[in-house]
Amino acid sequence: MKCVKLIGKRQFAVSEIEEPTPQEGYVTIAVKKAGICGSDIHYWDIGEPKGLVLGHEYCGIITNPGNREDLKVGDRVTALPISPCMKCSACLKGNIQYCKETWTYATGLSLTNPGALAPQMNIREDMVLKVPDNITDEEVAMVEPTAVGLHGIHLADIKVGDKVLVIGGGIIGLVSAMFAKKEGASFVAVSETNDLRAQKALDLEVADKVYDAKTDISAQIIEDTHDGFDVVIECCGNDKAVTSAILATKPGGTVVLVGVSMVPITIPTVSVVMSELTVKGAIGYTKEEFAMCIELMANQKIDTKKFISDIVSLEDVQSSYERLTSGNDDAIKILVDPNK
Repeated sequence: MKCVKLIGKRQFAVSEIEEPTPQEGYVTIAVKKAGICGSDIHYWDIGEPKGLVLGHEYCGIITNPGNREDLKVGDRVTALPISPCMKCSACLKGNIQYCKETWTYATGLSLTNPGALAPQMNIREDMVLKVPDNITDEEVAMVEPTAVGLHGIHLADIKVGDKVLVIGGGIIGLVSAMFAKKEGASFVAVSETNDLRAQKALDLEVADKVYDAKTDISAQIIEDTHDGFDVVIECCGNDKAVTSAILATKPGGTVVLVGVSMVPITIPTVSVVMSELTVKGAIGYTKEEFAMCIELMANQKIDTKKFISDIVSLEDVQSSYERLTSGNDDAIKILVDPNK
């Protein structure tokens, strides 16, 4: 069957892969929609591992339910793409997101488990969740990134009336801003280098104000907050963004690092120490948060469809990644229909 494979630095190719066969502990799905994630872009940037079939945000239909007696052919599902061991202390406490094996065999992020940039795939049966009929395929494909944003917001512990800054106007940043408002933040700002994306944050009504991250915004922050933000959610993962997050936070405030850097970065730890900041890392989500996002969508408590900029075919994956990283396009989330 047709798929998209990573073949080099910033280079995909439409290729062929064998159709998945029944495998113990896995179910098989026909992929309906798949999302392009920021972490996928990291792999694309470095071009490794070659042959990887990406795609860990998806909606699919069960074609082989495996050993899951509660599933049947035709059920619509999504799944946590991770591979926790379910035996370590983290897993036993419900924190599967930082089990040391969580990303080792992750669907769409490992060569052993090809992802959703193909019409069919196997997914780990204990990570599969059914989805209600009143959620569209497009919304289901948005559950995974929405859960990432929700997890970061939970760690931030936002109080009613807090002032919150989100650094980065991609999908995780805008979802985080959306949730910050729902948690009762009195003022939510987004800092972004791409002017078109910054405008999207205002147009989609997830931010009260946007800052141009290409400039020194310290004076604006003082004007808007007096002594800094109560909470800053960092969603980029580079040293400039993390430094900006630290410097924008009020003494005693909280920084949550959602962005991931694949290389070491330099930050002003003296500012963390002198202001007694709380700095937390955030990775992935719990299974409960994943299910919570499905429930929020089903009950129409959140609207994630508004973040979808385009739905493309497998042939358009390469140009879509270029579009998302160009810095001069307003695309927030691009979905892939492998059957298009």
